[in-house]
Amino acid sequence: MGRFSVWDYVVFAAMLLVSAAIGIYYAFAGGGQKTSKDFLMGGRSMSALPVALSLTASFMSAVTVLGTPAEIYRYGAIFCIFAITYALVVLCSAEIFLPVFYRLGITSTYEYLELRFNKYLRLCGTVLFIIQTASKPQITGFDLWGAVVATGVVCTFYCTLGGLKAVVWTDVFQVGIMVAGFSSVIIRAVVVQEGIGRIVNDSYHGGRLNFWDFNPNPLQRHTFWTIVIGGTFTWTGIYGVNQSQVQRYIACKSRFHAKMSLYINLVGLWAILVCATLCGLSLYSIYKDCDPWSAKQVSALDQLMPYLVLDIFKDFPGMPGLFVASAYSGTLSTVSSSINALAAVTVEDLIRPYFRSLSEKKLSWISMGMSLFYGGVCIAMAALASLLGALLQAALSIFGMVGGPLLGLFALGILCSFANGIGAFVGLVTGFVVSLWVGIGSQIYPPLPERTLPLPLSTAGCNISISSNLTTSTANPLTTIFSTQAPERPVLADRWYSLSYLYFSTLGTLITIVVGMIISLLTGGLKQNTDRKFLLTKEDFLSNFSRSKSDTVSVVIYASYNLK
Repeated sequence: MGRFSVWDYVVFAAMLLVSAAIGIYYAFAGGGQKTSKDFLMGGRSMSALPVALSLTASFMSAVTVLGTPAEIYRYGAIFCIFAITYALVVLCSAEIFLPVFYRLGITSTYEYLELRFNKYLRLCGTVLFIIQTASKPQITGFDLWGAVVATGVVCTFYCTLGGLKAVVWTDVFQVGIMVAGFSSVIIRAVVVQEGIGRIVNDSYHGGRLNFWDFNPNPLQRHTFWTIVIGGTFTWTGIYGVNQSQVQRYIACKSRFHAKMSLYINLVGLWAILVCATLCGLSLYSIYKDCDPWSAKQVSALDQLMPYLVLDIFKDFPGMPGLFVASAYSGTLSTVSSSINALAAVTVEDLIRPYFRSLSEKKLSWISMGMSLFYGGVCIAMAALASLLGALLQAALSIFGMVGGPLLGLFALGILCSFANGIGAFVGLVTGFVVSLWVGIGSQIYPPLPERTLPLPLSTAGCNISISSNLTTSTANPLTTIFSTQAPERPVLADRWYSLSYLYFSTLGTLITIVVGMIISLLTGGLKQNTDRKFLLTKEDFLSNFSRSKSDTVSVVIYASYNLK
């Protein structure tokens, strides 16, 4: 097994230096960041292509680079059905949520909640988003502490200096690095296996080409229906209403560019999915007779890709460094979007409404300070993740449940003219409680193998005499604690708690909408007059991809309205 050489570190350092240089450039280009809008929204002057690549880069985190190939290696290529999911997600985001958000000219998506309902729901949404995002340890995947700290510092540096423009253009550079890393692995694997045909043939005989499974059982982890239905709700909660993504496409200079950024991004999502799938199938073809995970050469499935890279590139100095740079580029893009979004919601939702005397210049400096603060939080969470391990991961899965209820809250406001503040609040709380219930239950009582359907692995061809130095994995502490108290699985464990993780968001969304509608009807929702600018209208469909100047004019009008 190969190890990192000097050239690997040079390649990795070069990626960090270029990212930092982009931040410095946009800190001073055009006179610097004069207002908070310049810093947080890029002056609303972004074009479709760089924003599309930025959206793609944010999607392609280190989890995608490391986890998706391992997922396909273990469970098969049914993951490819997400190609349909991504198309539906982009369609919903571009045609339902984008028209309303762009028309209002808002900076934070949670401003919508105050305009549509009341300031308390805006505060609830803001707090939930901050908890959900700031608590997520983004810089993980490798036990290279120097690289982790360097990544966090560089990311905080260019986010603080350059604002959204630096984040977007750094993402453009980083997505190129990520594609190069994936491509190098695929090309080298094809050479090692003497052709793509052998990889496909090995995958077919190993049961990895399991593209279609129409089992309607919602308890099964991945089927066509869980991926298409559950995945659409899960990812729409990210692309449709999550500040990290929405902030980018509403920073475009027109609604046409905003929509185009989403549709161009779809092509990028498909390309990444194809690359990750080919890497996963290559993993299986190379290790079909000697699984490194079963042979204890790695302690976790997401260590398989680094293991493969060090194996097939042991005679190619610099190439392992390129792959690590691609994984950390995914980390940089994800962290930078989180830092910028957290700064935006903090300034726009927690500071501006209560300190109206602050000038734009002061708000710009506060925005930079918030970026610096949240960058430090991300680095601290990376340290915490390495110390607490699986306990923190269990907590993060629970925090991830807030996405569904928040999606339901925004959908309720945009699609239901009779929805009122009381109904929206009760629906949000109900959806949140139910999502937490099933989320906590699934952590305490993980689904049985017959629900997850892992595919067989073999060590028949192994001839291993060395021990691995990689970090050992940790069992889920919640499972360990509660298993001593309840050795037998309750009835709910094999029913309710075994629900596919992709349906968690679906459940939270639908409960929030249904409860919100019922309570709104019972509390006089039909008697209220809701301004049509807060709703999705037929004009939004009739004016699709309009290049007219009306988009820009409407942004100015509603931005002025918000400042009053």
